[in-house]
Amino acid sequence: MQVSVESIGKLERRMQVQVPAERVSNEIATRLKTLSRTARLKGFRPGKAPLKVIRQQFGMQVHREVIGELLQSSFAEAVSQKQLAPAGSPRIEPQSVAEGQDLKYVATFEVFPEIALQPIDALEIDRSAAEVTESDVDAMIERLRKQQMKYTPATRPAMIGDKVWVDFEGAIDGAAFAGGKGENVALVLGEGRMLPELERGLIGTGAGDPKQIEVNFPADYRATELAGKLANFQVQVKTVEESSLPELDEEFCKAYGVAEGGVPKLREDVKANMRRELAQNLRNRNKSAVLDKLFQLNPIDVPNSLLESQIRDMQVEAMRRAGTKDVSQAPPREPLVEPARRRVALGLILNDIIRRENLTADRAKVDARLDEMVGAYGDSVALKRAYQQNADAMRQVESLALEDQVVDWVLSHAKVHERVSSFKELMNFEA
Repeated sequence: MQVSVESIGKLERRMQVQVPAERVSNEIATRLKTLSRTARLKGFRPGKAPLKVIRQQFGMQVHREVIGELLQSSFAEAVSQKQLAPAGSPRIEPQSVAEGQDLKYVATFEVFPEIALQPIDALEIDRSAAEVTESDVDAMIERLRKQQMKYTPATRPAMIGDKVWVDFEGAIDGAAFAGGKGENVALVLGEGRMLPELERGLIGTGAGDPKQIEVNFPADYRATELAGKLANFQVQVKTVEESSLPELDEEFCKAYGVAEGGVPKLREDVKANMRRELAQNLRNRNKSAVLDKLFQLNPIDVPNSLLESQIRDMQVEAMRRAGTKDVSQAPPREPLVEPARRRVALGLILNDIIRRENLTADRAKVDARLDEMVGAYGDSVALKRAYQQNADAMRQVESLALEDQVVDWVLSHAKVHERVSSFKELMNFEA
């Protein structure tokens, strides 16, 4: 078999293949002979039809089948012979397929790029670190108390922190506008859910008070037809309610699933959850730091076939999250090109590290990753079992665990600068 290859781009190759006519003819003859043993033709007992008749009856069909299979098998032989690694399927253009002649075709395809990674021990990476302190737990408990905030009617004027129930109607130059009217609307003063001037205007009002408040809509207001305009709101205060935090007692603990053990057990559970969330955050941050550095310092050409496949996968994933199968609802291609290019490049880089370092998925890490994934759901035991019984799902879990192992490997060999932060800073947490 004759094979020649030429480069027609950084990664694209055009390969000409010539399979000897004798090989094609021998394969056809073998197929026809095998077929003659079982063929049923009118006028002949099964398996007794002459080979000449078999050829007349089935020759064209067998020829097509043999050519199709030889195109595939000879392509695999040719790329192996030339030590090429195709990225995606080839585009095959037959040049000569007539029986009795050499099979000739041209295959055009992309190859995987050669990857020459920068020395890992030369990489400098910032690794985030943090711990959950007792004061962090105190702050989280306080947030839980605020989530159970109670409101009771107040006889005094409204102040910051109170919940005020109002009816309102706004007008611009005497004309009502869309979204400017509301009835029995509740707002907590100071939370910033309404325009600041409107909230400030309600401070000091009492139940039953009417109030006229002028509001300037910001120039960058989301409703562009209102941006920069002055509105006059007629407001009727219906009730004012003052807030009070629940007592940190047995009843409060039960509201968060702690039936026994009281406050100490609640603190223990809260701290465990905070540590789990912090661990996930740190892993994601440090993984991003490693991947960013690998991508930045190891620019590689990405096969177009892999890039387009990744873009399609991202579009499908976006449609799945949106709960639609309507392809017209798929996100546009252009904004996905660079994120897809990064994903493909990093996939190639990580696979190169896995291959060179002979890394395999650690079973304990796979189990830990799976436990983490199902831990946020109610019946985690049943969900874990469902994962374990689904080969595709488990391959995804193993892939994630192996990625984590690559990140750990890089961190263990790179020059790492530890950056210690607080739980509040990393989790963007405010009580």
